[in-house]
Amino acid sequence: MTDQKKVIEILCAITKVMEENKEFLTDLDNVIGDGDHGINMARGFAEVEKQAEGLAQKDIGNILKSVGMTLVSKVGGSSGPLYGTAFMKAGMLIGDKAEIGIEDFLGGLDAGIEGIKARGKSTAGEKTMLDAMIPALDAMKEKQAAGASVKEILDAGVAAAQAGVEATKPMVATKGRASYLGERSVGHQDPGATSFALLLAEIAKAY
Repeated sequence: MTDQKKVIEILCAITKVMEENKEFLTDLDNVIGDGDHGINMARGFAEVEKQAEGLAQKDIGNILKSVGMTLVSKVGGSSGPLYGTAFMKAGMLIGDKAEIGIEDFLGGLDAGIEGIKARGKSTAGEKTMLDAMIPALDAMKEKQAAGASVKEILDAGVAAAQAGVEATKPMVATKGRASYLGERSVGHQDPGATSFALLLAEIAKAY
C-alpha cells in the first residue's frame, strides 16, 4: 500500500526527472510543437514540490486534485490542462483514502485517461500522450488479471509506455500544434507520450 508520504516522495521524484529531462523534452517539442513541453513540465512540477509540505496533510485524493489544479494554472500549452485534468480525475476517483493499492492506481490512471480523451477530444493513434498511456494501462491490467506482483505490473506498464513512445514516431499527428505539420510530423516521437513514460518509470522505481 502507498500512503500520503510515499505519494509526496513520488511527486518529488517526478519533479526531479522532469527537471533532468527538461531540455530533452523541449528539443522533442521544438520539432513538432511549441518548443516548451520540457520547460512547462519542469515548471509545473517544481510548483507542486513547493507545496509538498502542505500537501502531506491531505488525503491522497485531495493531494492529486491539488497537483492537477497546480498543473492547470502553472503549466502553459496543452500539457498543463491535460495532465492537470488527469490528476484531478484520478483524485476524484480515489477520494479521501489515506492509503492506496495497485487497483486504486489503475483506476485513477483509467479515470485520468478518460479525462484527457474528453478534454483533448483525442484517442489512441493520434500521436499524443495517450499513445503511451493507453498501452501502459492495458499492459498493467493484463498483468494484474494474471495475478502478477505490483512490481511486475508497474514494470509491464513502463515497458508498454516506452514502446508506445516509439510507436508515435511513424504516426502522422492529428492533434495539437504537431497536426499543423501533417506528414512532416512523421519520424518524430511525441513529447507528451515521452514525459508520461518518464513519469510512470518514476512511479515504478518507488516500488
